[in-house]
Amino acid sequence: HHLLAAALKPEDKRLLERHAPDAVALPNGQRLSIHYPDDAPPWVESYLQDFFGLAETPALAGKPLVIRLWAPNRRPLQVTDDLAGFWERHYPDLRRSLSRRYPKHHWPDEPSSARAARLKRHV
Repeated sequence: HHLLAAALKPEDKRLLERHAPDAVALPNGQRLSIHYPDDAPPWVESYLQDFFGLAETPALAGKPLVIRLWAPNRRPLQVTDDLAGFWERHYPDLRRSLSRRYPKHHWPDEPSSARAARLKRHV
């Protein structure tokens, strides 16, 4: 991506950045690198709590990014391109088990409108 951008004219660089950005910004100000594999849709990854406050999946050109969600131990927890559906269908059960396993971490009842924070003391 960087090599291609270096060879482009300024107006073409702006188009590339608009349609294939390097990163996506989260509500907490964090920027996640977007991965562009040849054989799969673009994806991002981070801790589940970093996506609190997002009601919808971040999208590129109208298509949702694939999100790889991590547990607090940085192990894969879930992969989704439907964050709203994940919050509704899967998060309630995960919340129960994660709050028992990681009691110092923030596990809100309404993740789509909650502040993005990993630990309770940061809320």
